[in-house]
Amino acid sequence: MVQRVAVVTGGNRGLGFEIGRQLAAKGIGVVLTARDSARGEKAAKLLQGQGLNVLFHPLDVTDPAAISKLTDYMARVHGRCDILVNNAGILLGGRRTSVMTESLESVRKTVETNVYGPFQLMQALVPIMRKNRYGRVVNLSSGLGQLDEMGDGTPAYRLSKTALNALTRMFAAAAEGAGVLVNSMCPGWVRTDMGGPHAMRSVEKGAETAVWLATLPDDGPTGGFFRDRKRIAW
Repeated sequence: MVQRVAVVTGGNRGLGFEIGRQLAAKGIGVVLTARDSARGEKAAKLLQGQGLNVLFHPLDVTDPAAISKLTDYMARVHGRCDILVNNAGILLGGRRTSVMTESLESVRKTVETNVYGPFQLMQALVPIMRKNRYGRVVNLSSGLGQLDEMGDGTPAYRLSKTALNALTRMFAAAAEGAGVLVNSMCPGWVRTDMGGPHAMRSVEKGAETAVWLATLPDDGPTGGFFRDRKRIAW
């Protein structure tokens, strides 16, 4: 039986780390990536110490050269990329920032990481999945990106997650019929560095839906937006 191999971005802490842990616990080989090599190596070694098949590869999702190196690594060393979890993301400006006062620079930096990063990674790695006729892409989005409930506050972050959801729909359509399923998910308000200590959910709970989407059967959904394994409105 072929062992699946997953790439998890922003995997050195929080949701990315927990998603990587849960995937590896299912027998999936995990390549954790992070911008900070020291922290990424430390995270990978921690999981290796638990007997899990986890490797580290450096990746700054805003650097096209770094994305190219990761793609070459996956093709050369593993010969495949079965799962991509686009978890790496930033939230700038605080939750009380208004669209009336948000700086364009904050929007640019946020979109560069939260949208352009996943965009380039999917362009690079989905072709490998299509070649092997198997792939699962999970985009870590947020309820803050839902047009159905859109409001003011954290405008750069909201805009980036709405755009990421649009990419999910586009890549799902582009990969249709090739065995590649592409979905977005909202983890809920999770106790991470981004979510803060007062968030309602544990990282374990927040990671569950991402892991479910990363391991969908061949007849699973694609082009959807999910929370707690249930489809939610865009």
